[in-house]
Amino acid sequence: MNNPQSLSNSKHVLNPIALWIACLLSPYALADDSIELIEVQGQHLNAHERLGSAEQLLSDLGVDFSAAGGVSSLPILNGMMGDRVKILVDGADITAACGNQMNPPLSYISANQVASYRVVAGVSPVSAGGDNIAGVIQVNSIAPQYSDKAEFDWHSGYVSAQYRSSNNAQAVGVGARLASDSVSINYQGSFEDADSYEDGNGDLVLDTLYRVQNHALTAAVRDEKQQLVVKLTHQKIPFQGFPNQYMDMTDNTSYGLISQYKRTLESGEFQAQINYNDVKHEMGFFTAEKTGMMPMNTDAQDISYQLNWRLELDKDTTLLLGQEYFGYRIDDWWPAIEGSMMMGPNDYVNINDGERDRYTAFAELQKQLDKKWWVSAGARIEYVHTDAGEVQPYSDMTMDGGMDDMSGMDSMGDMSGMGDMSAMMMDDPNQDAAMAFNAMDRERSDTLVDASLLVRYQITNEDELEFGLARKNRAPNLYERYSWGVSTMSTSMIGWFGDGNGYIGDPDLAAETAHTVSASYTKSATDGTWQVTANTWYTQVNDYIDGTVVGSTNRTDMPLTQRNTLKFTNLDATLYGGKLESIVRVVDSKKAGTWDLTAAITATHGERDDSDEPLYQIMPLHSKIAIDQQFGKWQNSLSWQWVDSKTRVDPRRLENSTQSYSVLNLQTKATWDKLTVQLAVTNLLDEYYQQPLGGVSIAEFKADMSQGFSQLAGQGRSVNIGMSYSF
Repeated sequence: MNNPQSLSNSKHVLNPIALWIACLLSPYALADDSIELIEVQGQHLNAHERLGSAEQLLSDLGVDFSAAGGVSSLPILNGMMGDRVKILVDGADITAACGNQMNPPLSYISANQVASYRVVAGVSPVSAGGDNIAGVIQVNSIAPQYSDKAEFDWHSGYVSAQYRSSNNAQAVGVGARLASDSVSINYQGSFEDADSYEDGNGDLVLDTLYRVQNHALTAAVRDEKQQLVVKLTHQKIPFQGFPNQYMDMTDNTSYGLISQYKRTLESGEFQAQINYNDVKHEMGFFTAEKTGMMPMNTDAQDISYQLNWRLELDKDTTLLLGQEYFGYRIDDWWPAIEGSMMMGPNDYVNINDGERDRYTAFAELQKQLDKKWWVSAGARIEYVHTDAGEVQPYSDMTMDGGMDDMSGMDSMGDMSGMGDMSAMMMDDPNQDAAMAFNAMDRERSDTLVDASLLVRYQITNEDELEFGLARKNRAPNLYERYSWGVSTMSTSMIGWFGDGNGYIGDPDLAAETAHTVSASYTKSATDGTWQVTANTWYTQVNDYIDGTVVGSTNRTDMPLTQRNTLKFTNLDATLYGGKLESIVRVVDSKKAGTWDLTAAITATHGERDDSDEPLYQIMPLHSKIAIDQQFGKWQNSLSWQWVDSKTRVDPRRLENSTQSYSVLNLQTKATWDKLTVQLAVTNLLDEYYQQPLGGVSIAEFKADMSQGFSQLAGQGRSVNIGMSYSF
């Protein structure tokens, strides 16, 4: 495929397979070498010009997000979310250590730390990562830069600031680097504080406020043949509201270590990496916008290593080999509340000594067959072992109504309206559930076999055809397997779907197995003034982990306040979709600069095979049109996003339908030597809309139950100002 310089900002037109092919060096190339490779595709931005969540960098590459907290949204690829998407931060696999996945991997890195990133949806090569069926997102911040002098001295730095009016968000970022020709030390930090945002009607969207800080210190040393990098990270989130969950985050404190070693071999290169991340996570309530009383604590550790070889068998053939281990440990308990009849006298032990270990190996062969054909074929095998210790409910006492028939008590322990508790005596259902769970053999194992085949055919210099085929697997996570509670309160604490329902685990869940086929065609103009890409994909999933309704609850006597209790279960599902995107150079002159028109439209469909009912949180048909101008020091952009109405909804999760909407965004940026100034107005027309992937607003429900579980609204008009100075 031609890569004309006039269309060098090609992130708008790259499809998932092409994106992989153009990124073959990562993760094997030295980080500072990979920057140029990524930058050609339009993926690398000056990091200091961006602040806030790293998710904003991925939207242009076709990633959708399921709403959560302000820095913790969950990515969706090809209609699949959560652990089905493998997210690697600097090559490390960080597990979401929370029953609501409030601390997903992308929440541990801020945008100003990101040096490069890529998205491989659907058919991802086995070398990109395992234990996923939707695709792989790789975000890299390790990019050592050295000077050309032997003396260790100041290299570069930056300071950035940003403000957003819709939620009064204030963010700052700083970076500093010292370097010689063989040593590099780099620090990057960020801080952000935000209130709850307003929707297009000017109403406050409750419980969307947050505060976060991230720090990273990276040291690197190299010689002619090798490089060693050590990175230390720290994150502190003292609070983060989750409007579509029953709980909020009241603390998330993590410390991480990544060590990378790279050595050039005679016929290739070798890379070894060790990763460690420790997190202490607390949930509860911190704001009058969503009140309650119930603490929940989680301690978890990820530790892993990766050994990778890239061997150049000849000038046209490369062999990739890897052996990896990923270990995860978690303790999840809910401290007793002194004096509470419902939440005491014992701590509720949700997951005790939880273990999940992955032992993996892969081999992948890449070959340029001739001038027109390129092929990559690989296989990965993984052994996944899980286990958990014995658990306990809050109390050994019997209690009136248990926790399932208490319409006067919400799932956060608010006992107002309960009446005389001594008049209602019956067993706590969690007692029997805990006994049954403790009596069983909880150890489980899965053997996963992945395979991938990618083929590229260069029809002409302007025409390229790509094809991908993959078998991919994912083993259940610990919450899907070992969430044992059956009461209303216990089940409503489990689930990262933002739907207000409750979930029960199943130790006997099988691993998901997905078979995906993808095809893409790209046509470019001979003079490089336009490019069009069409991409389609089809995935059939055996043992897709979904939910079966096993009960229902209602905190009022109104039907619109009903929620379901679901048990995780295996079934078969089918997903497919397509995307058409293009870019056209409409103006190229010295007087007016360059003007590029980009457009994209995406459709996704997902359904259960047993009933043809829709899967949960499938993004409706949506499109984006943008006009981008670059003139001297100025870059300007006007974009229009349209989302169709969402009418295919999951009945088991009581998913809401949403109306169609469109959002207009305006942005301008100017750079003078070391100073960059940005001004943007998002949702320029202040349109009110409900997010199709937003889940329900539990915060609004608690404030006024008469409205039921309404869909989470999107942000209204916001004036955003940013400045960055490098030195």
